[in-house]
Amino acid sequence: MSHRYSQGDIDAVYRVIAERRDIRHFLPDPLDADLLQRLLQAAHLGPSVGFMQPWRFIRIADRSKRDAIHALVEQERILTAQALEEREDEFMRLKVEGIRECGEVLVAALMDGRERHVFGRRTLPEMDLASVACAIQNMWLAARAEGIGMGWVSLFDADQLAALLAMPAGAKPVAVLCLGHVKEFYARPMLEQEGWAARRSLDDLVYRDTWGMKEKEK
Repeated sequence: MSHRYSQGDIDAVYRVIAERRDIRHFLPDPLDADLLQRLLQAAHLGPSVGFMQPWRFIRIADRSKRDAIHALVEQERILTAQALEEREDEFMRLKVEGIRECGEVLVAALMDGRERHVFGRRTLPEMDLASVACAIQNMWLAARAEGIGMGWVSLFDADQLAALLAMPAGAKPVAVLCLGHVKEFYARPMLEQEGWAARRSLDDLVYRDTWGMKEKEK
């Protein structure tokens, strides 16, 4: 008995992976409530270490809070540009977020009290963060399949954002997620299109048996 999906379904999975984009340009149209719920449910179906489900999502419905988050991101954008030194001007020309334009803003965070969860985290406590990343990726792929753009913004001071959103001690924001309708999806990743970086060859990143040993060198 085969557990393989139909070829059409398989093709759709690989297509949505290949066409997922980190979106920065949005239309202001609101997201349908049922659609947003589907995207959150997709995230909630993500795998998590020890089944701890460490993700928490805060929907930013208050416009003043959205503006405050944008201010935090802008503050960090300037500091990041300064840290990049010779690439400062190039970085400042990039559009790095769509917080004020997108239909929905969510903040993805790690739960508090994570130290109680030892299963799978005794030697790798950062697996809780990996679990939240899996949930976000689920949402990203589902959004792309629904024709909705999504952008992951990580330019912010975590302590300041946690205070703004009244998070309990121990909780930590890890992503500001912009969701919304788009005029178009980028043909290639935006940073690649803008000449910031290029995708590396997979052959350079896959080793065999020992670090740095490439398959073709065996």
